[in-house]
Amino acid sequence: MSDASLPRLGFVTIAATIWRDQRVWLAAGLILLVLAVFDPAQASASAGFAAKALLGTAPYLILSIAIAAWAGATGADNLIARAFTGAPLLMIGLAALAGGISPFCSCGVIPLIAALLAMGVPLSAVMAFWLASPIMDPSMFVLTAGMLDLEFAIAKTLTAVGLGVFGGVVVHLLAGHGALADPLREGVGNGGCGGAKIRAPKPVVWRFWADTDRRTKFAKTAIGTTLFLAKWLTLAFVLESLMLAWIPTETVTSALGGTGLWPILTATLVGVPAYLNGYAALPLVGGLIEQGMAPGAGMAFLVAGGVTSIPAAMAVWALARPQVFALYIGLSLSGAFAAGLLFQIWVTL
Repeated sequence: MSDASLPRLGFVTIAATIWRDQRVWLAAGLILLVLAVFDPAQASASAGFAAKALLGTAPYLILSIAIAAWAGATGADNLIARAFTGAPLLMIGLAALAGGISPFCSCGVIPLIAALLAMGVPLSAVMAFWLASPIMDPSMFVLTAGMLDLEFAIAKTLTAVGLGVFGGVVVHLLAGHGALADPLREGVGNGGCGGAKIRAPKPVVWRFWADTDRRTKFAKTAIGTTLFLAKWLTLAFVLESLMLAWIPTETVTSALGGTGLWPILTATLVGVPAYLNGYAALPLVGGLIEQGMAPGAGMAFLVAGGVTSIPAAMAVWALARPQVFALYIGLSLSGAFAAGLLFQIWVTL
């Protein structure tokens, strides 16, 4: 090997390292750069949309990150983990109920999920909360009842809790056979299920700031989690802005019209790429139902769009290992289809 090739190899190594560590930021920046060249107006709109969305979710992000860092620094995560060692089915039910009334969206719930898993909370209970949370919250209930009707709002609430319980039970059964160990990716939280925190709890030190090592742990956890979530959510919101700009409402309307079983299946699948936040989707679904779309298809679209949209799926992919991601998507889609089918049967009785 010649001496001249050594600098080139060094450059390639540095470039590969930068891409490996910063590929998400680079991807988001590259998208905005391409837009700036070919569509400056959309570049500005996408950047503004992402910034506004990040600011909107900032209170949830800051709170969740602070709780995770505080729990790790004090050792309180031991107590939280042990609180979920009771009857699994009871924990799943309570987690699904909590998710059904929580104000988190599908992306905003990600930092809390990361914190819970890092604390050693069983994946079954976390999955129950994870699936239920984006579907319904108190303000969504009121708006759904006003824009659609009270029956639809109640059914959507029951769907949120039911989907959470269904997903939690499935995960519990799979985990009982040794599957789904270490649900978090390396570098997220503790990278594992945190079972050691339950089996061998350490003393809790509430005044963690008096200990140098615990202060360091708090800062390291907070900074690492913030940077990790910020880069993935930024990319997710940039892509969301493009989907909202480039997927016409008329396209969604034409795909979801009609009655019968097929529109329910179509609505379940269309809800993934045709991302609309829960509030924006309500008038669209209301208009489609007035035009003759099956109410069950509307239910399937709202559930699938809230839980399995591409931005939300990206955030889940960044957080969880592939097998957990695949299970999350499978449970979401099957649950959305079942919810739409059951609601359609109910309204036709």
